[in-house]
Amino acid sequence: MYVEARNAILKRTQDAAVDAMRSRLKTLFPLPTATPGPDELGLIVRNMMGQEGHTIAVYRGMQWRPGRLPDAPPLDADDIPSELRRTVAGGIMAWQRVEWHGAPFLVIGAPLVIDEPGRAPQVSGIEVYTVRSLLAEQRSINELAARAWLTGGAALAFAVVLALLATRGVLRPVRELGRAARLLGEGELRARVEVRGSDELADVARTFNDTAAELERHVMQLREMEADARRFVADVSHELRTPLAALAAVADVLDEEADGLPDPAGRAARLVSRETLNLTGLVNDLIEISRFDSGVAALALNEVDVAELVRATLRTRGWTEQVHTELAPAVTARLDPRRVDVILANLVGNALRHGEPPVSVRLSADQDWIAVKVRDHGPGLDAAVLPHVFDRFYKASAARARSEGSGLGLAIARENALLHQGDLTVTNAPDGGAAFTLRLPRRAPDPGGGSQ
Repeated sequence: MYVEARNAILKRTQDAAVDAMRSRLKTLFPLPTATPGPDELGLIVRNMMGQEGHTIAVYRGMQWRPGRLPDAPPLDADDIPSELRRTVAGGIMAWQRVEWHGAPFLVIGAPLVIDEPGRAPQVSGIEVYTVRSLLAEQRSINELAARAWLTGGAALAFAVVLALLATRGVLRPVRELGRAARLLGEGELRARVEVRGSDELADVARTFNDTAAELERHVMQLREMEADARRFVADVSHELRTPLAALAAVADVLDEEADGLPDPAGRAARLVSRETLNLTGLVNDLIEISRFDSGVAALALNEVDVAELVRATLRTRGWTEQVHTELAPAVTARLDPRRVDVILANLVGNALRHGEPPVSVRLSADQDWIAVKVRDHGPGLDAAVLPHVFDRFYKASAARARSEGSGLGLAIARENALLHQGDLTVTNAPDGGAAFTLRLPRRAPDPGGGSQ
């Protein structure tokens, strides 16, 4: 709009000036002479002079002009653009906008043509140039530009305000929905979104709230069921300890007397003794698992020599001759020795029972961590078994369902490692065999409670 208005102002001014010059040119005819001198040129200039313009008459190097323009220094024919002069000298009326000394002007040039009856029009060689100041138009255009900028700026500010209000109305529910979704993903099941209005976003908010409420209800049910199951296992395990203690005592007596009993009775006595020991181990494992699940398992930390702890574990169970050790000397750490002993005993026992010799235990350490690697040289573990090694009650083969293991040993070992804020991992060694790696911090966190 600004460009169109600017062009319209200039065109109107230009057309009016050209029409005015054409009207004045008609008053010059008939020319008094075809070869004017300075006086005749002056007469032409005085006849062409308007109220707002400045006229220069040129004939074969002569020129006549009045004083100076009010808004510019004195002008003569040399100040007129050469291209415009060539066009006018060729007998064509032309005009051009120019800038002199920082001010805009419109220069209109026209040749005087002698038109006699019965003869072709001839260019007389007289050139008339009218110079008109465009300062008034420039001021109008500048004022128009200022108004355009002001109007555009106000419209832009208004549009920005409207856009902010609109986006706020749209994005605020979206942000609230995103925040509630993050809280829900972090476990805050009571996260809800305020429902405003009745548009599509309000429908989404209501659907989210309904989904969150249903999810909260299901999760609470699952938590209650899980708590009941844990409590049931813990209660049953504790209730079984007393009768199992009595059975264990009877089993010890039967085991001692088994050799003196007849063959069927001896085998039955040994079977009862073995299964009683297995059941006692299972109950103890269930009790230990229930402590981890209920969050009451705690560490009894002591400063220990880790290499000596490994040797004591092997020596206590009579495995010293069956296991090759590579133990870094002078490795001390603040750990719970009983729980680390449980981990090592389980790893080494599994390697001896289910792997193939040689079984090795390697201890290494850096400034912050210790690592104990237990491996055998058997066939290793199937790829399908590796992800489930530390699952509870998981056994690699269905044929082992009645083996002496409960399927809880590795799960308890890993829980003990996590209790130290460490980890227990397993891989298959490149040259065969399974390799379990126990990583523990050299300074386990203070438990703030007694050992369980």
